[in-house]
This record gives sequence, C-alpha cells and structure tokens, in this order.
Amino acid sequence: MRINKYIANSGIASRRKADELIKNGKVKVNGSILGEPGYDVKPGDKVCIDGKEIESRSDKVYYIMNKPLGVITSVSDDRGRMTVVDIVSAENKRIFPVGRLDYNTSGLLFLTNDGEMANRIMHPGRKIPKTYRVRVAGHINKTGLSILRSGVRLKDFTTSAAKIDVITWNRRSMLLEVTIHEGKNRQIRRMFEAIGYPVQELERISVGNIKLGHLKQGEYRKLRKGELEYLKTL
Repeated sequence: MRINKYIANSGIASRRKADELIKNGKVKVNGSILGEPGYDVKPGDKVCIDGKEIESRSDKVYYIMNKPLGVITSVSDDRGRMTVVDIVSAENKRIFPVGRLDYNTSGLLFLTNDGEMANRIMHPGRKIPKTYRVRVAGHINKTGLSILRSGVRLKDFTTSAAKIDVITWNRRSMLLEVTIHEGKNRQIRRMFEAIGYPVQELERISVGNIKLGHLKQGEYRKLRKGELEYLKTL
C-alpha cells in the first residue's frame, strides 16, 4: 500500500496532506525519515508521524454534524477551546473534520477517519455545491445581488458565479440562500463584505445532495447508506 494511502487510512490526514507531511520530513519508516513519497508500506514496517506510530485501519466511520457556534473545527485547540471532535462519541476511532467552518459559523460538517473520502469531498476540482443560509444587515439592492451572482472580485481571487435566492427581507436585514462551488477561507463573509453588507448569521445547510435536515446545533448522526454511496460517487 502506498504510504500516502496508508496514512489516510489511519485517519491522520487526507492523501494530499500526507504528501505534505512526507515532503516536510514528518514521516519516518522504521526509524528513518522517508524521502520517497511513492514508498509502498510492507508488512512489519513501523510508520511514525512526529514520533508517534500509526496504523492503517479499515474500520471507517462517517458522521454528519450541525456544528454549533463558538466551537473550533479542529481535532484539538492549543487554547483549550471546545472542538467538533470533543462533541462526537466516535467509538474510540480517531476522527477529524472534513474541511472547516468558522468559529462563528454553524451548520453541516462531516467527520470521519477516512482520509481518502475526506480528500474526495474537499478536492477543489470536484466543484461540489455547498449551500448556506445567510442573514445580512440591510437590504441588498439589485446591483449587489447581480454582483454576487456573477462573481465578486476579492483581494486574492474572483469568485465563481453563485446561486442567490432571497428568502425574506425587511428594512433591517435580509435572509438569503447562497450556493457556491469553491471553499476559500471566509468566502461567504468576504463576498458580502465586498459589496458592503456584513454577515450577521451564517449556516451551511447542504453539501452536494446531503442536507442538514432537522439536526440542531451540537447534534450529529452517522451518515445513512444512501448518503455514503453518494459521497463515494463524487
């Protein structure tokens, strides 16, 4: 088994991240720093990352969570804050979040110990649609909505066309559903800030065909068979 797949199966990281760990000299095989990313792990090999031995596992678990506000999308936090992994009772499996949601963002988040699946979901080339429910201060005019739909020029890139549906609005705020295919850092917030409408509330409600449904913040469940089969087709 290729070393990056071995690491992904251990639940430590995706294959792409595993390649980065190898490149940065973080991976040792039988006590020696690995310099060959194409190395095939053999029976009896001892594989360590940052000095800790890992094992490839075949017993995969897959969860969907409604990430609460004020929780870190990470395995651990050096400031002692609660993470999404702290919430899930994962049958002693070493799970990690797939992608991330900001501290002040709630909504749909996958957690798994399947690095290969995580890489499939996060790969930018797959352009998986992600839908968010967004509340902004004020009432966005037609020009602003047109910019959001056609692409917003940000400091480091221009967003692709987004699907924008206005749900409700009044003088104080507007509620929208926004579907994008990228996943840049703070992208939704930055899009609305760029046209002068700061985001008040942000919740991810779907990824591809998988919807958050009735899960309340902090609740989670295992992915259903049909949902898992769908993710494997991506």
